[in-house]
Amino acid sequence: MTTVQTIWTLLQNGPIMGDGAMGTMLQEAGLTDGGAPELWNVEHPEKVRAIYQAYVDSGSQIISTNTFGGTSARLKFHNIGDRVYELNKAGAALACAVAHPAGVLVAGSMGPSGDLIEPVGPLSMADATAMFAEQARGLIDGGVDLILIETMSHMNEVEAAVAGVRRISTEMPIAATMSFDTNYHTMMGVSPKQALETLSGWGVKIVGANCGNGPAEILAVMTQMAQHRTPGVYLMAQSNAGLPQYMEGEIRYDGTPAVMAEYATQMRNLGIDVIGACCGSTPLHLTAMHKALAQIKEQPIAGPPAVEEDAGLIESADSRANRAAARRRERRERTPRPM
Repeated sequence: MTTVQTIWTLLQNGPIMGDGAMGTMLQEAGLTDGGAPELWNVEHPEKVRAIYQAYVDSGSQIISTNTFGGTSARLKFHNIGDRVYELNKAGAALACAVAHPAGVLVAGSMGPSGDLIEPVGPLSMADATAMFAEQARGLIDGGVDLILIETMSHMNEVEAAVAGVRRISTEMPIAATMSFDTNYHTMMGVSPKQALETLSGWGVKIVGANCGNGPAEILAVMTQMAQHRTPGVYLMAQSNAGLPQYMEGEIRYDGTPAVMAEYATQMRNLGIDVIGACCGSTPLHLTAMHKALAQIKEQPIAGPPAVEEDAGLIESADSRANRAAARRRERRERTPRPM
């Protein structure tokens, strides 16, 4: 059975469970601020392997590799920009060694490069594509079952990442999620509906949202995606475990396992196909989510409300454009004219 058949067969029998945070778990294992998580794939493989195993044991059916910052642009800040292939392949191979014997799939994680891409920044699309291709080669050679492009805010960067993957493999399944943490839009102004339509138009068949400001935000985001998706497109949600709070001298997220179990139930009832978690989540959260989904496995899935019943939380593109035009007019009117 090929990789493509495996992932698509799994999705046909969904909803399926993703995993939780990698960074949170690495910090608990001793990663300090400023350290390179990807370097642990070769320097502390036993600790990375233990995190992978904990998510498999919690019920995850797809786990993500410890390669979120694995582009040369991100690794160069740690003076290891020349080790892209090595570190990505190592992270993927570790995950596969844990996941595949248990029948769990591995998603090769690719996060933002940290560089702005033209026309909003100096990095060319050609160079960005080559950078993501370099990372994708390591992940694919390490044995991943799909690529997960995640936490993106600008469509150009997603486009470059997709093109980079396709340069290495035309058949590798791709999932892409964006972070809609700015008034239900990405930092660069992309709406959930726009992301869904654009990404699926590029042939990305698993689209969704991750990170952000917690379950309440992602509920609105995924509702809009569920309302507008077309046949053959699968949806993926990976919410943060609430919001970070300063508690007892350290930063903790306020989303308890019970909160995340309720979030998983909401996602399932919307018809979301892949349900996982992001920052602040742990195997305890995923275990609670897994149990909640198991308890309602036989119940019918309601699906999203009709579009006309939308509560209007997410501003339309036309409304945003009109507000921007109004602000420009106001600024012009306030600016003194030369005599």
